[in-house]
Amino acid sequence: MSGKEQALQQVRQMLDFIDNSPCCYQAVENAEAELERAGYIRLEEWEYWRLEGGGKYYVDRNGSSLIAFALPEKDMRGFHMIAAHSDSPAFKIKEMPEIRVENRYVKLNVEKYGGMILSSWLDRPLSAAGRIVTTGSTGPVAKRVNLDRDLFIIPNLAIHMNPEMNKGTEYNVQTDMLPLFGGGDGGKSLTELAAEAAGVDAGAVLGSDLFLYNREKGRIIGADEEFICSSRLDDLECVYCSLRAMLAAKPGFYANFMIVFDNEEVGSLTRQGAASSFLQDTLLRICEALGLFGQDYGRLLAESFMLSADNAHGVHPNHPEKADPTNRPYLNGGVVIKYHGSQKYTTDGISGAVMKEICRRAGVPYQTYANRSDMAGGSTLGNISAARVPVRTADIGLAQLAMHSAYETAGARDVEYMIKAMSCFYGQGGCQTKA
Repeated sequence: MSGKEQALQQVRQMLDFIDNSPCCYQAVENAEAELERAGYIRLEEWEYWRLEGGGKYYVDRNGSSLIAFALPEKDMRGFHMIAAHSDSPAFKIKEMPEIRVENRYVKLNVEKYGGMILSSWLDRPLSAAGRIVTTGSTGPVAKRVNLDRDLFIIPNLAIHMNPEMNKGTEYNVQTDMLPLFGGGDGGKSLTELAAEAAGVDAGAVLGSDLFLYNREKGRIIGADEEFICSSRLDDLECVYCSLRAMLAAKPGFYANFMIVFDNEEVGSLTRQGAASSFLQDTLLRICEALGLFGQDYGRLLAESFMLSADNAHGVHPNHPEKADPTNRPYLNGGVVIKYHGSQKYTTDGISGAVMKEICRRAGVPYQTYANRSDMAGGSTLGNISAARVPVRTADIGLAQLAMHSAYETAGARDVEYMIKAMSCFYGQGGCQTKA
């Protein structure tokens, strides 16, 4: 198999992972399944942890955030951590969702989750996934569910009824973006369909967290198969790359961590987000289980390093003027190192130098990103996580187009570059400069 075909095979596997991960709950579930096949042991937050040197473990919170870690055999010097996020912008289905229209249609009441490109969701086959909550013998039980069929559509208004549409349309979520669900003839309710998919009785359903998702499959496109198109590239592309690197790596003197936070797209201020205590709690419990107390935790943090992995804006072929004059990442140009003077990205001169050296050792190209100075940019995981776990951090990602669209575009070659760079990071001896 040629080098190109090997790289494309990796891309196809990633697209399968994304297609099978329609929302945060399924993304974490699929990652956990691969970790378990590789011998990782599941931990529960409510149990007492007994850990061993050389052991491989994982723990999740809320079913939508995940921390996997592989411990060195002995003499742990610090933590090598890669953080990505499981959630993507989507429509969340409200409680009591069905709305009847003139006894002819049934539509669903939805709201925005994250900063969406609303128009990209129109006139596409959609479905729903997430979790439902049912009654159990000891309390509520959450069950992941994917309806996995062409079930909804958000129909555009005909141009004859809105002749000014192509001059720019402002969409109102409450009136313009509600998906068509049924014909009003007494079909099954959404709760009944979700319960049926989960194998439970609809009467036992107490609640749900369900999201719409685009049914369009991920594809490899381009004259030389150099591009990929898929939903949720932001940020399941980085989740997948960190998972592949984690499974291939063997820790030396540093414990390797794969961290997947939920709720990045809505600010991370949740019990399972980057601003929560999840990572800090996990690190402290690991130290305690290994007999490390007092100053040991601070010493280990000082020797640690994090890669905050969240995709970056590539130079747009129709709007190259939107990119910074000198920091201009392109699709298939390699790992993007992200900078921001106000520290929305945590990369500084030292952590950026470390990341460049990682790429050099891995034999992969890198490029740099900064916002135009007259445009506001988004935030990500690194600076939020560092407020609780203050380790040296570099913000990285892969260049993509149409970020927050229902169907995004990225470079096919970049997947292999990122996996190699992350694998090198997990395998190398240390990153801390003592500066």
